Amino acid sequence: MRKIILLITCMFGISVFSQIKVLKNESLVEIGKDNSVGLYKKEDKYTVNYQDLNTSNLNTIRAFSFQNLNGDVSGLYKLITDGFITTPEENVILELPNDIIELHYEKNYGQPTVQFIQYINKNRKYVGKSQFLTQKQVDKVFGRTNGKYTMYDKAPGINQDGVKKGGASTASTATPGSGAKKKAKK
Repeated sequence: MRKIILLITCMFGISVFSQIKVLKNESLVEIGKDNSVGLYKKEDKYTVNYQDLNTSNLNTIRAFSFQNLNGDVSGLYKLITDGFITTPEENVILELPNDIIELHYEKNYGQPTVQFIQYINKNRKYVGKSQFLTQKQVDKVFGRTNGKYTMYDKAPGINQDGVKKGGASTASTATPGSGAKKKAKK
């Protein structure tokens, strides 16, 4: 009987003090990717990953994240593509929960391009820069070429009251209460 109690005590002690535990595997879904820039979804959070060209180590991957409140992903896509039509004179500045993002537009070989400039943790000392993206590359990153944009750009439905609901808002990502705020550059 003593041996059985000793065996149970030892087994219990080992399981309580183990260092490895199994965590829930949360799936990361790729919306779209082009070269070193990609858009990913994890639960209700969207993340843009990019290779930081602003560092000497080209293996540095940076990311900024936000939630799709009020259709922010669609709003960001629309804001970027509108900049290809009418190039802004200044960088477009977006405030996210953790970072500040600037959309820098420039013509490369006569073609309009956009670059993400990230001020990490809203600190102007730590800056990350993505590669320049063309309109086709932006479409690919935002899943417009593979149909995965439906993961964030839902078609509006109609509820019991006959009122439209869901869907992406036509407002820019700067809507109050959304995950990002737009600021004018001085």
